[in-house]
Amino acid sequence: MTSTETLDGARDTAGPARPDGLAAALLTPGARRDPYPFYARMRREDPVHRSPQGIWYLTRYADVEAALGDLRLSNDRDRMTRAYSALGGDLKALSRLTERLGRVMTNTDPPDHARLRKLANRAFTARRVEALRDGVQRIVDQLIDEAVAAGTAMDLIEAVASPLPMSVVCELFGIPDEDRPQVKSWFRRFGRLSEDIDRSEAAIDQYEEYLSGLIRQRRREPGDDLISALVATQAQDDRLTDSELLSTCFVLITAGDETTTHLIGNGMLALLRHPDQLARLRADPGLIRGAVEELARYDTVTQAIVRVVAQDLEIGGRTLREGELVYLFLGATNRDPERFEDPDRLVLSRPGNRHLSFGHGPHFCLGGPLARLQAEVAVATLVRRLPELRLADGAALDWRDNPLQRRLTALPLAY
Repeated sequence: MTSTETLDGARDTAGPARPDGLAAALLTPGARRDPYPFYARMRREDPVHRSPQGIWYLTRYADVEAALGDLRLSNDRDRMTRAYSALGGDLKALSRLTERLGRVMTNTDPPDHARLRKLANRAFTARRVEALRDGVQRIVDQLIDEAVAAGTAMDLIEAVASPLPMSVVCELFGIPDEDRPQVKSWFRRFGRLSEDIDRSEAAIDQYEEYLSGLIRQRRREPGDDLISALVATQAQDDRLTDSELLSTCFVLITAGDETTTHLIGNGMLALLRHPDQLARLRADPGLIRGAVEELARYDTVTQAIVRVVAQDLEIGGRTLREGELVYLFLGATNRDPERFEDPDRLVLSRPGNRHLSFGHGPHFCLGGPLARLQAEVAVATLVRRLPELRLADGAALDWRDNPLQRRLTALPLAY
């Protein structure tokens, strides 16, 4: 997990240099509202683009898919921090957060990555995820009940999309009911790292201390939860340190929270803007699984991820040198006409929908199945239970100011 709001070595409000030309366009208000025309321009004019600062931007599906599986492009925390340092940018948020997370599987390369991923795979099984379906349905119904009882309008993000993944992960990890308000408070602080790093770090420290206590308690009294499963797995692998166990728990609990929230938010907005597809789903609820894949492709939550070149390699006829940063634009690949027919159309029954929204290769998102499950249940239930669901009159949509993430601040709906 690499969390950064930097683009070309600079946040939108800080850093040593502004991005040039093509990259600079991604920081404009127009791109924040709709980045996809800008991606089309990048694919057309310079799909393997190198900025004057020495940062690469990849926007074609074939290039990004290959890059995600190429071990010469590293996700190692230390390499990443050195690469940002070489740009001279403000690295406080990036370096301090990754230091707090430690060497978790999402911040490592093989062989450490494979060892830590194996730990999580043993505990985070498809069977365990699917067993959550009834519980997810119960939570979604409860959240919708509360929203309907409160009136004829709601902010979908606040009422359903945000509380759902937090409630699900608390159940999955066996976090006691009485502790959940505090855990949710810590999660809110993590999402505001760049706004107030000191308070965010204090929240991380408190959360780690809390998780350490849960791990000790589950060693004494194991239960049917994911922390107990991870503790049991550690006992089978004496190479796994207590620090790695703690960091793995930290990442597994936190990593899918915002992604799931905005998969639901972006997906519902796309459906409401495409009433023909919404009507299809309402008429045929069996489309939901493919529909969620198309919603994930159409308006990708994680617009880009970052890698650093560990060994010189060639992509698209260009040579990427060791130590250079590479932005892989998943949002651009998912609209690439070389891979998807009529990619700017929302087609819930799209065949062969091998989008890259959850990554590809060794770092493919472990929490993808859980995010999909929650989106399937939430979207299907909203469509079924609220037949008059629509955007609220005069609703002004605003997107968070981060070109690497596609996240609504709110989604006002009426019904």
